[in-house]
Amino acid sequence: MIIGLTGGIGSGKSTVAKMFSDLGIAVFIADDEAKKLMNSSQEIHDEIITAFGEETYTNKGLNRKFLATVVFNHKEQLELLNSIVHPKVKKHFNDWCEHQKSPYVIKEAAILFENDGYTYCDEMILVTAPKETRIERVLERDGMKREEILARMENQWDDEKKIPLSDYVIENVDIEKTRAEVDKIHNLILKKSS
Repeated sequence: MIIGLTGGIGSGKSTVAKMFSDLGIAVFIADDEAKKLMNSSQEIHDEIITAFGEETYTNKGLNRKFLATVVFNHKEQLELLNSIVHPKVKKHFNDWCEHQKSPYVIKEAAILFENDGYTYCDEMILVTAPKETRIERVLERDGMKREEILARMENQWDDEKKIPLSDYVIENVDIEKTRAEVDKIHNLILKKSS
């Protein structure tokens, strides 16, 4: 079984993913894998330079800050970047799945609903948190400006749109309650996957 795990920026997807990992479940963090591929795949490298210019890479690899300023304020540019990277990440995920031994796998990605990735998942877990809590977390974690965070939020669906498409919703405000929800969902999925 493939279980999608998603939520808006700052919702705590990574925290929840780590909890599943601690339970022995194989977790694929799509954003981390995309970053690795953007630095290791010559094909992606060439396509990104063709699309966004030489500045997108430095001698140290992908110039993430430059690329973020280009794509997060321009929807069509973001769609172009996603059209280059997402198919390669999907193939990489499928290859990765074949080598996993856990009873189910988790695919964690910020935009599983927005890019129809959820249609390839057996079930979906949505992680939510109040908007201000999410903004505070990202300000603290990444040192981004409030405007940058809001620009990223603009490119993600609201929770109200995601909830009806989700099998499970975890409100990630209290860490102990979140852990209890993860345990409960884990046991439900184990029953279904056996």
